[in-house]
Amino acid sequence: MTDPSFIERLRKGEETAFYQLVEDWKDRIYNTALGLVQQAQDAEDITQEVFIIAWKSIHRFRGESSIQTWLFKIAVHQSLDLIRKKQRKKRFGWITPIFGTAENGATDPGDFVHPGVQLEKKQEAQLLFKAIKKLPEQQQVAYSLQKMEGLTLKEIAAVLETTEGAVEALLHRAKSNLQKTLTNYYQTHKHE
Repeated sequence: MTDPSFIERLRKGEETAFYQLVEDWKDRIYNTALGLVQQAQDAEDITQEVFIIAWKSIHRFRGESSIQTWLFKIAVHQSLDLIRKKQRKKRFGWITPIFGTAENGATDPGDFVHPGVQLEKKQEAQLLFKAIKKLPEQQQVAYSLQKMEGLTLKEIAAVLETTEGAVEALLHRAKSNLQKTLTNYYQTHKHE
């Protein structure tokens, strides 16, 4: 979808081109946001915001990367911004309980299960998503983009604006940290 004529149509403000962009990428952008923020409503809001930003800033798209990479960059940025805002609010006590159900009915991210997870794998998926949430930001992003979206090292490097070697290191550390977290959990809970 890096076709120069398609990009030019977007730059000219053609609504049909924009609708095609949304249709082609909305599910993957939603899944990326969902994997990071672990709240369906937040992921929907981020997905809409990604395409609003893309529409408003297409004239700044230089074509140095693919449209896919550009959209993933926006999605990751928006997701991390939301996570940081929520963390700041929690630190200052503006969001009610950290665990359980909030007054507005939202569930704790620790209870999150990606909709693509099979029912019989639900408990393991919850543990994995809790462990992913504990990873440092860049490890979360790299791991999610590779494991949930199937991006290559090169694509992840483009999204994170780093090298493939740095992405490999992030993924290695993420897997190591996840292994430690999950091993500790299972050793602690094996007699329950």
